[in-house]
Amino acid sequence: MIRKAAVAGRFYPDTPAELAAELDRMLAGGGPKQKVLAAVCPHAGYVYSGRVAGSVYSRIEIPRKIVLIGPNHTGAGPQFSIMTEGQWEVPNGRLPVDTALAMRILGEVPFFTNDTKAHAFEHSLEVQLPFIARLRPGASIVPITMMRALPDYLKKAGEGLARALEAQKEDTLIIASSDMSHYVPDETARKMDALAIEHILKLDPVGLFNTVAEKRISMCGVAAVALMLFTAKLLGATGATLVEYATSGQTSGDYSQVVGYAGIIVK
Repeated sequence: MIRKAAVAGRFYPDTPAELAAELDRMLAGGGPKQKVLAAVCPHAGYVYSGRVAGSVYSRIEIPRKIVLIGPNHTGAGPQFSIMTEGQWEVPNGRLPVDTALAMRILGEVPFFTNDTKAHAFEHSLEVQLPFIARLRPGASIVPITMMRALPDYLKKAGEGLARALEAQKEDTLIIASSDMSHYVPDETARKMDALAIEHILKLDPVGLFNTVAEKRISMCGVAAVALMLFTAKLLGATGATLVEYATSGQTSGDYSQVVGYAGIIVK
């Protein structure tokens, strides 16, 4: 099964040459690469969030295996969807699903569902792939999408995911895909997003979840980031660093209704 690119030509360039030029621009200027457990990357169109995502990818060593966790924007498929076979195609390559790891995760987290419907048109994971294909040719992925879930479920999922990753005894990067506040004034976005980012930097998934709920922060991937944090802590994470924050207003010039983007590294 080949999962064709669903948002090429809209969220990012759909020709290899144009995409390569765009990736060059977004990845320029990164610092020394470092080994990390996980990261938070945005998933809007590259014109808006690509610089933030590129700032993260340009600074990390990408291993052969990557677990991608993102929100389900389309509403298709089950609440927790994991794709266990096939390939994902983007203009600069194809990335195979790591079937062995995906099945191991499925065995450790019984309420995950083996599904392709949720992934067919979802952009939150797809926009990560051109970066990975560029920087780590031959990498394999495990795609996971989810709808909203309570912290108890995310904690159990994190425990199962951590067991699966520990069992394979091979470095695996976890990418949590999320944008921050949606369609609020720039000043409001920065204020609200700072509250959420504070909990991510503290490796505090419950605090993140509760703050987003209580303050009504429109962070689409809060469950994905919380799951990543639960997992990373069990794998030995000790800290996190904010690489870059931006809003769409810096590109569009419209600061009355912006979307926020944060790039964070977890070590």
